Amino acid sequence: MNKNLSAQKMVSSCESFDKTLIQRESERVTKLPISLVIITLNEEAHIERCIRSAPFVDDVVVVDSFSTDRTVDIAKACGARVFQEKWRGFGLQKAFATEQAKNPWVLSLDADEALSPELAAELITKFRSLDEEAGYLFPRRSYHLGRWIDHGGWYPDYQLRLFNKSKSQWNSADLHEKVEVSKKLKMEKDLHHWVFDSLSDQVITNDRYSTLGAQQLAAKGAKFSYLKLIFKPWGKFIETYFFKAGFRDGLAGFIISVGAAYSLFLKFAKLWEMERVQKKQVS
Repeated sequence: MNKNLSAQKMVSSCESFDKTLIQRESERVTKLPISLVIITLNEEAHIERCIRSAPFVDDVVVVDSFSTDRTVDIAKACGARVFQEKWRGFGLQKAFATEQAKNPWVLSLDADEALSPELAAELITKFRSLDEEAGYLFPRRSYHLGRWIDHGGWYPDYQLRLFNKSKSQWNSADLHEKVEVSKKLKMEKDLHHWVFDSLSDQVITNDRYSTLGAQQLAAKGAKFSYLKLIFKPWGKFIETYFFKAGFRDGLAGFIISVGAAYSLFLKFAKLWEMERVQKKQVS
């Protein structure tokens, strides 16, 4: 389905809820003092699914980086408090979003994620016994290329998504941001993740993340290595496709392993490019 058409249908479905129906839906679900926090940029195809997957929260915060699509309209129609904030980098953006939460307990989801019904039920059941000192890891199962991916290192891809903000904080990393907590505990049921909208989206994402990865290497003082450029991508393919059984996911697993290797190749190639540009500037 065309992405824009899909988003239009989501907007229509969300905005078509009359207030009486929304009220009835809300009354059927026991609300818990949890804030659902989401950062967005042009997520009209995903944002409603994300918000609707956690009907038990009593507060929804969306921090948007000036989307040009219907993300903000959809989020507001689904009951979110929306804040517009210039992009700061992943860690700092999520830290700002967390500050807007009304509750100490924060459920921080990416817009392309959604709680499975089983995970939602687990959170409701276990909420009263949560440890305030802990951050809770969810096993994340990703959907790509027409199927759920269970191998190649993609599952269980544990992600820390629930924490008490009075006892923890986000670091400031631009990439691979994380919540710093004193201890981590695991939930049993799956968090669902629609990782890429298409192969083209995967290519664009790999390009963006490889740039951030190269910048992180440069910031740490890492130097370009021909050996890493040549052998690291091959090692990544062998690791994900053979040792982590990516082949069991069929052609999708092969494509994913090639993509992972290429992304790593791009990261080291871009590090070389950065060093080359810096040398020209110095000379």
